[in-house]
Amino acid sequence: MAASRDRSTLRQLVGDVVVRLDAITHATLNEAFAKVGMPTNPPEEGSKRERVARGFAQVPDSDLHTVALNLLANGYATTAQRHGIEDVLWAESSPPEIPSRTRRELARSLDLADLIRNESRFMGMLSRFWVLADEMSPLMDAFFGTPGPSLKRDIEQHVFRNPGDWTAEGLFENLGAFEAGDARFARFLEAIVSADVLLDESAQRLLVDSINEHVRGAAIELRETGTEGGYPRFTLVSTRLAGNGKPKNIIFASLTKPDIRFKNAMDNDIEIVGDPENQLVYDRPTPDHGLRWRDLQAWWQDTQKIPDDAEAKASLYKRLHRCLPKNSPGQQNLFGAYHHVLGDRVYDLPVLLPEVWLHWDPRTVRERGPQALLRSRMDFLLLLPHGQRIVLEVDGSQHFTRDEGRRPDTAKYAEMVAADRDLKLRGYEVFRFGHDELEEARDAQALMEQFLSALFHRFEISAGTA
Repeated sequence: MAASRDRSTLRQLVGDVVVRLDAITHATLNEAFAKVGMPTNPPEEGSKRERVARGFAQVPDSDLHTVALNLLANGYATTAQRHGIEDVLWAESSPPEIPSRTRRELARSLDLADLIRNESRFMGMLSRFWVLADEMSPLMDAFFGTPGPSLKRDIEQHVFRNPGDWTAEGLFENLGAFEAGDARFARFLEAIVSADVLLDESAQRLLVDSINEHVRGAAIELRETGTEGGYPRFTLVSTRLAGNGKPKNIIFASLTKPDIRFKNAMDNDIEIVGDPENQLVYDRPTPDHGLRWRDLQAWWQDTQKIPDDAEAKASLYKRLHRCLPKNSPGQQNLFGAYHHVLGDRVYDLPVLLPEVWLHWDPRTVRERGPQALLRSRMDFLLLLPHGQRIVLEVDGSQHFTRDEGRRPDTAKYAEMVAADRDLKLRGYEVFRFGHDELEEARDAQALMEQFLSALFHRFEISAGTA
């Protein structure tokens, strides 16, 4: 219900921007439609306003955020419209909650001088996140002959010309940062410590440490997640995922239950006993960006000593596909649809790991009794940036029935939902698919087209061509 409400809000906000396209001539209107991702229509079919309305009505919900981003990128929105659209789009990525008290206590602790080392860079950053001047300000200034009031001028005066007039808390108050959405405030903090504002790595790290002292109590922190122009890049993330850390061993694509023993228990150094072809073990450090197909293929090429990239790609895909259960067309179709939909883009997107072992116990569930680990394997696992883990499960009738599907089995269902709760408490996101909706390859492709677009948008995974 909330997602539907957010989508309705986004359509209304985007619609308010789209109507501005009717200022364009009939002859160039289709060019503007194509630029923002809307369907074109012949110039002779109605007025410009009717053509704009008809084109926007044909935009499906799945394409709405793409149209929104294109409108913003091409400068069609006012500052207020841009912020409204951004707030809805950013909220879809489930940003960590940043309580008002945490924000205010953080602002009180900051020395404003540490933030404003470069006036033009700092003001440019503020203008990306906050309304510093009314759209009509230049016209009003020209009409009255003197500059009128604006937040931009107040900041220039009280922060830069007269240092000490405002504290960091006062600046945050005037910006509206204490009442802003969680996603906007998170991006604001990320921008404050970025190299765009602070061209000094030591200054970046000192400010990050200072901010983290105050926000960690809210189970969030600025964490180094990469580099940008040779400087560290920091992202605000939930520390509730910190327990995930980075996988030390990923045991996947298993044909049978692995036979495992520890070579060195202190270092978590495991050994697969028996036929090593029965499962794959990825034992390299997982990058900050998660695990992409490109990373897995490089590992596969090295371990299998395959010199040719195309051969490595084909043989890896074949090996992963071979582990999928023969009695589950749904799992096979989901795996195939994932790669069909993404095509060559899959190289720089999360790799879809099949048949991944979550728990391993040398004893059976019957032997272990009430202390048994309920879910041993995951159908599919995606390792995303910032420690995010996505589980995809395909549910056939065996998940909630007995006697070959003839009778419901409430005990089986209870075990399944209990295992889901356990995964979610460990920081995994679980998405379930009914086997019937994946039984036909064509239906699976249509479903994955919509699902992957929404999934990557929510978790801010760029699905552009590498």
